[in-house]
Amino acid sequence: MIAERYLWIGIGCQRGTSQEFIEAAVKHVFQENNLPDAIAGVATIDTKASEVGLIKFCCRYNLLLICFPAEDLQNVTVPNPSNLVASKVKTLSVAEAAAILAVSYNTLPLQENFRGGLLVSKQVIRSVQNLTGAVTIAVAG
Repeated sequence: MIAERYLWIGIGCQRGTSQEFIEAAVKHVFQENNLPDAIAGVATIDTKASEVGLIKFCCRYNLLLICFPAEDLQNVTVPNPSNLVASKVKTLSVAEAAAILAVSYNTLPLQENFRGGLLVSKQVIRSVQNLTGAVTIAVAG
């Protein structure tokens, strides 16, 4: 039986972030928040569509990768907007906004404990499991 996948990970990352770092950061966030292994996919900004580490992560786990233009992300209300992010990519949020948008496209029935919103606000990870880099993760379901 295939487990249902209903969680969406919003990811923002520095250019060149490795698949290993992204994987370790995602595992860390899921363990810290006691989330089930029910990942439907990854969502990010369209400028990250060719980010090798992100693509490799999605391929390794057979996850969908959805990329949104900044114009779509900037219309999403998020709990932790960032002027620094806005100065770089023209939207106040990547991880939180992308996760929220992605889960809104999910047509699967919602799980009992999940209501279709943000479950984990953005978490900025700069080191994990002796790896360094920078990735921002948010989870919606």
